[in-house]
Amino acid sequence: MSENINAGNPRRRDGKKVVLSGIRATGNLHLGNYFGALSKFVRMQDDYDCRYFVADLHALTTHPDPKMLHENVKDILAEYLAAGLDPEKNTIYVQSDVPEISEMYLLMNMHVGIGELMRTASFKDKARKALGISTGPSNGQEGSVENEADDEGIEKQIIGNQTNQRVNAGLLTYPTLMAVDILIHHADFVPVGKDQEQHLELTRRFARRFNSFYKTPYFGEPVNFNFGGHAVKVPGLDGSGKMGKSEGNCIYLIDDEKTLRKKVMRAVTDEGPKEPNSPVSEPINNLFTLMELVSTPDTLEHFRNAYADCSIRYGDLKKQLAEDILKITLPIRERILDIRNNDEYLSRVVRQGAERAREAASQTLREVREIMGIRKF
Repeated sequence: MSENINAGNPRRRDGKKVVLSGIRATGNLHLGNYFGALSKFVRMQDDYDCRYFVADLHALTTHPDPKMLHENVKDILAEYLAAGLDPEKNTIYVQSDVPEISEMYLLMNMHVGIGELMRTASFKDKARKALGISTGPSNGQEGSVENEADDEGIEKQIIGNQTNQRVNAGLLTYPTLMAVDILIHHADFVPVGKDQEQHLELTRRFARRFNSFYKTPYFGEPVNFNFGGHAVKVPGLDGSGKMGKSEGNCIYLIDDEKTLRKKVMRAVTDEGPKEPNSPVSEPINNLFTLMELVSTPDTLEHFRNAYADCSIRYGDLKKQLAEDILKITLPIRERILDIRNNDEYLSRVVRQGAERAREAASQTLREVREIMGIRKF
């Protein structure tokens, strides 16, 4: 991002680098969100110009119930704040409260190809689910002949689908909206997981294309934010994979004590080690990974040693794990409930956030319109 664009204007506060992140309004936040992002956002809020939003427009791609959409927005806002994000230090806003995003989304779509959107992995996966399309086995190699043929077949099925099921255009242009979320703030850093890296690369591609077409170095190319160290992958309770809303394997920050204990006690395990120093199975390794995040080192070491000498009792492990998770989540839950019931405070936070966000977004939109030749007489 060129300094002559960003220095001394509202796109940067106090000259700090801009970090942008959003989360779809599709349900409560869970431990994966907390350890993977939220707790890190809290630590960085003094050093960066951080802008965090609730992506209610993105949520519309899955046709949420209108009442539930509004409630989900309130939930995530309350959870952001309860986790420690300070609205005085961060710009916290609701995506739809910044109408400039929607207009720039329209303008940016004029430079985006249908083919490149249809080839994105997330669109193909969600389109398959929406249409009930099953695919045959692949060799798992991206770009292979088999996968290319499979992708072509899926695209034909999507276009030629004759059932009442459909794939909405918003799902197809999801990467454009995500790119606009980022570019309208000229964000320097965007913390994304592996499943969103392709969308971030598309954002960089769209920025380069815009600059090339209009022969101006207007947009910079945002990069993934490296928090330092290895990325945190919070496993689910189902024995495999990461914690996620759609997988139904979550511990939510809002879970009450009884619910949380029940979830942990039902976590998938195995038959137990039969011989000393046996390899740790994936389900048990997942529980140990959770312990690394929430328990003391000596607690983790105790249960690892018990596994190694075959004396481990999974019931004891789960009880301890539940206790240690509750020490983190219960205080957050209490704050969530307090904030969630304070409509006046939430309203004040999002109004302030929208004003800040629109200050930057309106300038970008005004300049983009000028560059594209959309000018007033």
